[in-house]
Amino acid sequence: MRVLIVFNHPYDLSYCNSILEHVKQGLIEGNHEVDLIHLDNDNFDPVMRGKDLQAFSIARTDPESAYKLLDPMVLQYKQRVECAEHIIFIFPIWWELMPALMKGFIDKLIFPGIAYQYSNKGTGMSCTLNKLKGVTMITTMNTPSLVYRLLFGNAIKKAIMMGTFWKIGVKNRKWINLTNVKSASNKKREKWLVNFREKFKKIN
Repeated sequence: MRVLIVFNHPYDLSYCNSILEHVKQGLIEGNHEVDLIHLDNDNFDPVMRGKDLQAFSIARTDPESAYKLLDPMVLQYKQRVECAEHIIFIFPIWWELMPALMKGFIDKLIFPGIAYQYSNKGTGMSCTLNKLKGVTMITTMNTPSLVYRLLFGNAIKKAIMMGTFWKIGVKNRKWINLTNVKSASNKKREKWLVNFREKFKKIN
C-alpha cells in the first residue's frame, strides 16, 4: 500500500518525531511504500492568500485556471495526495486544535478539484481521491482525555475527522489520540511507540 504521512512538529526531539519514526518503521517492515510530507522542513506556507481564495472560487468551473494560481509546493503536494492509498496525519494538539502548518495543509489541499467536488446541486460533496482507502490522524496532547472530550467537545475530531473527511465522503477514518503525554512515564511512552510500529506494519 502507498501511504502518505503528513507531519507537523518543529522540534526534532519531540515525542511526535518519535511517533513518526516508529510509524515509518512499521510501514517499511510491512512492505508498504512510504511518502513523507514534513511541513516544517518544507517551509510550507500555510496562509490562504488572495490568489488561493480566487483559485477556490473558480475551481469548480475552471480547474485548470485555478491550478495556475496555486503555488508550486501545493501542486507538488496535490500529486502526492492523489497517489496515496492511505494518509496518516501526525501532529500535536495546541490550544485544542492543530498547529498552523497542518491547518494550512488542510485548507490548501482539501480543495475542490483536488480532494473533492460538489454535487450538481452544489449542496453535497464527493471525494475525488480515487485511490484513497482511509485516513488516520495521530495526535498528542497534555490535556486529560475526559476534559478534552467533555469541556472541549473533541474539537480536533470534529474539525478534521468529521468537518473535513466525513464531509467530503471518506468512509474509513481513525483518530488515535495520546493524552497526558508530558506526564506519561518512559515505560508508557515506549509502549505507545511499539504499538504504533506493530499497528502500521499491518495496515490495510
